[in-house]
Amino acid sequence: MRAQIRPAELQTWLSSLPAGARPVVLDVREAWEVQTASVQAEKGFDLLCIPMGELPQRLGELPSGRPIACLCHHGARSQRVADFLAYNGHTSVVNIAGGIDAWSREKDTTVPLY
Repeated sequence: MRAQIRPAELQTWLSSLPAGARPVVLDVREAWEVQTASVQAEKGFDLLCIPMGELPQRLGELPSGRPIACLCHHGARSQRVADFLAYNGHTSVVNIAGGIDAWSREKDTTVPLY
């Protein structure tokens, strides 16, 4: 099981990364979910949206060697994706526990709940 961070802890995680590391927040929800509620790329990370079901075929789109924080609705899908990425050689992967729901409650209340 991969490490878990809460949305409120994201900045602490970003600060703990080596200098020059540009992490990716990987949103693994379906397109309609991202349209309903999404995070905005912030200073310190890039945002990439690839639905969980498409990830095996699109694995090559993930930048190698960059830290990845996986995000979904509540944290279950993203946890499976984080484990999948680790199994496939990504060494710095965490799960954003509580997903976009917790993101809205803890980090950015402008993100709609659904």
